[in-house]
Amino acid sequence: MTDYPIALWSFNLGRAPASVDALARAIQDEMRKAADAGAKLLMLPEYFIECCLAFKPAGLPPDREMAFLADVGEDLLNLLAPLPQLHGISVLAGTMPVKTDGGITNTAFLLTADGRRIRQDKLCLTPFEQDPDTWNLTPGDRLAVFELDGLKMAILICLDIEMPALSCLLAKAGPDLILVPSMTEKLSGYHRVYGCAKARAVELMCAVAVCGVVGVSKGTTQNETSVSGAALYVPCEETLGFSGIAAEIAATDGSNSEEPFLTCGVPMKELRDLKGGKAEVWPGAWSADAVSISEDALR
Repeated sequence: MTDYPIALWSFNLGRAPASVDALARAIQDEMRKAADAGAKLLMLPEYFIECCLAFKPAGLPPDREMAFLADVGEDLLNLLAPLPQLHGISVLAGTMPVKTDGGITNTAFLLTADGRRIRQDKLCLTPFEQDPDTWNLTPGDRLAVFELDGLKMAILICLDIEMPALSCLLAKAGPDLILVPSMTEKLSGYHRVYGCAKARAVELMCAVAVCGVVGVSKGTTQNETSVSGAALYVPCEETLGFSGIAAEIAATDGSNSEEPFLTCGVPMKELRDLKGGKAEVWPGAWSADAVSISEDALR
């Protein structure tokens, strides 16, 4: 397989669509552009749906925002559903709140060009996401590994990419590409997510694609800033250019209507050659099962 072409859209929340239909049309426009550029997959960020607070009902309290956005998200997914097959490009429609019997989850939806709908709940929630006075979300408990266009993929949402325990689980599956939709308020959060994404590429000998929202949603009561960029990370190997950075757009807060949009190719042949034994030092899906901690040595 040659390079797998993808597009990463760090959506600017300041777009402030007037309706769900308007947002769906905007996404369709970008899907067309990405498909025309040869991309097989377009990824949007975590909580890009927050832009729809621009048309929330007057007087909506903060603890009802997630329920409102869950309804909006359901309508949006129905509008987007036929588009991947129509345009020949899969779309990871960011993440959005989803009502379940156990509460409301933060869930990513991948609508594939072959007609599937793949979902992944966020597994490790931030303290804010769990706050009962605001969003009061419920974490997921299942990590999906799936195949698309001949690649084995997984989705880790924002904070999930920072959890080495999930990397250890994924190592057994041998993913080719990890998709990371994110939302970070400050540069500190941006560097945590993107730095850990680069580490996961080294650990798993795979590619990791990251994009996050930028700007501020009209009508938000919670998120006064959003800082992100867009990047594709790969293992730090000579054949991949040493640095581990396959493509990258620097972080921005989107205050001047910036909206990073990155098209790049996942170097699948090189990655599989490296996994097959050509990496400099990679030990494979290594675990620390045979290692113990000696308390005496720490005194």
